[in-house]
Amino acid sequence: MRTPLIAGNWKMYKTVGEGVELVEALLKGVEVGYVDDRQVLICPPFTALYPLAPLLADSPIALGAQNMYPADQGAFTGEVSPVMLQDIGCQFVILGHSERRQIVGEDDALISQKVTSAMEHGLTPVLCVGETKPQRDAGEAETVTLGQLRAGLGGLAAEQVRDVVIAYEPVWAIGTGVTATPGDAQAMHAAIRGALASHYGQSTADAVRILYGGSVKPDNIDVLMAQPDIDGALVGGASLQAESFLRIVNFQ
Repeated sequence: MRTPLIAGNWKMYKTVGEGVELVEALLKGVEVGYVDDRQVLICPPFTALYPLAPLLADSPIALGAQNMYPADQGAFTGEVSPVMLQDIGCQFVILGHSERRQIVGEDDALISQKVTSAMEHGLTPVLCVGETKPQRDAGEAETVTLGQLRAGLGGLAAEQVRDVVIAYEPVWAIGTGVTATPGDAQAMHAAIRGALASHYGQSTADAVRILYGGSVKPDNIDVLMAQPDIDGALVGGASLQAESFLRIVNFQ
C-alpha cells in the first residue's frame, strides 16, 4: 500500500516571517484534522528552510527544498548542495520542475545528475515530468513525459527507484487554473507506472508514489485522489494559504 503524499511547493513566495506564520497555522490545523494514513510535505524557498526546520522537527510535516546542485561543494555561485540541504533537516527535494526546465533551461542530463546526487545524500527526489500544450496537441504527451522519466531515473538501480517520488505535472495546467481531467491524469499516471514496470519490474512500479500537479485545489482533490494510480499531489498556489492546503491534505 502506497502512503499518499501531499506536497506544497511555495515557489518564490513567502518571506521568513510569512513562512513561520503559515507553518504555525498548518501545524495547528494538522493537530486538529490530520489523518495519519498520509504524508505531508512543504517546500519553501531557500531563505526559509533553516528557520522553519526546527518548527517542523518531530512534526507530521516534512521539509523539502525546491532545487539543488549535484555537487557536494565547489565554485558554483548561487547554488545549494545536497549536503547543505541535509544538514538543515531537509528530507525531500523537488527536481526537474517545468519552471526549471523552461525558464532556467535545465536539461534531462542535469536533472538526472541531480536525482542521483540527491539519492546518494539521503534526500528523496520528487522528479517532475510533463508535457506542454503544443506537445499534447501534437499527440506527444506520453512520449515526452516518459522520455523525461527515463532520463531522470537513468542513473539509478531498481532498488533506488522504489524510493523516488514522481510528480506528473502537465505544463499547460500549472498555475493556469486548468486541471487535467481525472481520466486524463489517471491515464498518464498509469502510463508512468507501466513504464516503471517495464524498466524496473512490477514490484518497483507498485512501490513508487506518483503525484499529480497542475492547479490542484480543494474542490478537485477528492476526485483526483479517487484515481487508482494517483498517490498524492504537488500543490502550488493552493499551498500558500493554510485553509486551502489543509483541505487538500484532508482529502476524502
